[in-house]
Amino acid sequence: MNFLDLLLIILPVFIIFFIGFMGQRLIGFDIKSISTAALYLMSPFLAFRTFYTHALTIDYFYMVLACILLILGLFLFVWVTARLMKSTRPQFAALMLGAAFPNSGNYGAPVVLFALGAVGFDYAVIIMVLHGLFINTFGIFFASLGGEEKASWRQSLQRVIRMPLIYAAALGIILQLVGASVPKSIMDGVGLVADASIPTVMLVLGMQLAVISRKKVAYRYVSVATIIRMVISPAIAALVVYFMPLNDMIKTVFIIQAAMPTAANTTLLALQFGTEPDLVSFTTFVTTIISIVTIPFVLFFLGI
Repeated sequence: MNFLDLLLIILPVFIIFFIGFMGQRLIGFDIKSISTAALYLMSPFLAFRTFYTHALTIDYFYMVLACILLILGLFLFVWVTARLMKSTRPQFAALMLGAAFPNSGNYGAPVVLFALGAVGFDYAVIIMVLHGLFINTFGIFFASLGGEEKASWRQSLQRVIRMPLIYAAALGIILQLVGASVPKSIMDGVGLVADASIPTVMLVLGMQLAVISRKKVAYRYVSVATIIRMVISPAIAALVVYFMPLNDMIKTVFIIQAAMPTAANTTLLALQFGTEPDLVSFTTFVTTIISIVTIPFVLFFLGI
C-alpha cells in the first residue's frame, strides 16, 4: 500500500475522534461520566467476549511476557532519560505517564480492527486489557509518586480490584476452560454492548482532546516523551517479539499497539494527583496529532 492508502485506514478513527471533539466544543458533555460508563459498563463485555471466544493457547503466556518486557524496557529508558535531564520528581512522574503507557484502547484497538480485521482485533483487545492493568497499577503509582495527592499501595490495589474488566476477562477464560456454553441470545446481548464500547471510548478521546488547553509547559519534556512514545516504544516492541514464538499476526498487533500515542487515562491520573497535568495532557495531544503520520509509517513498515 502507498501512504495515502495507509492514511485512509486510520481516517475512520479520526472521523470519530473529530465527532467527539466537535460535540464537546459545541454541546459540552460530562466526559468523566461517559468515560466511566465505557470503562465499567461496556469494556467488560468486550473483554468477556474476547476471552470466552478466543481459544486459550500458549500465545497468551507470550503476550503477557511481551507486555511485561515492553513496559520494563520503557520504564528503564524513561528513568535513564530523566536522570540525564536532571528531572524533579513531578517531572519524572509526568514523563513516565506520557511516555510509557500507550493508548491501546481508545485508539489502538480500532486501528487494528480497520487494518487487520476481526482476528487482529481479538488480539488487540487482549493486549488492551493487559495495558489497562499496567495503567491502573504502575500508572497510579507514578502519578501518586510525583503528585500533590499521595496514594498508598493499598489505595492503588483497591482501585485495581474494583476494575470489572479483570473479572469479565477471568470469567470468559473460566467458562472457556470448563466448556460451558453460553446461550446465543445472551451472547447476542453481550455482543451489542461489546460492539458499542470501542466507538464510545473513541468519542471520549475526541472529547478529552477538545478540553486540553496549551499552557506553559516544559516543551523539552513533551519532545522527549513524544520520541519515546512514538519511536522508542514500537522499536522495543519489535525487538521483544522478534525472539518470541508468536505468529506474525500477534507480532504485528503488538507492535501497532506499542506505537500508539499517550493513553488518555494518564491525563485523568495526572489531574487527579496533581502530577504536572498540563505537561501530561499536552503530551497526549501532541502524540495523538503526530500519530496521523507515524501510524501509517508503522503500518507500512509492517507490510500492511
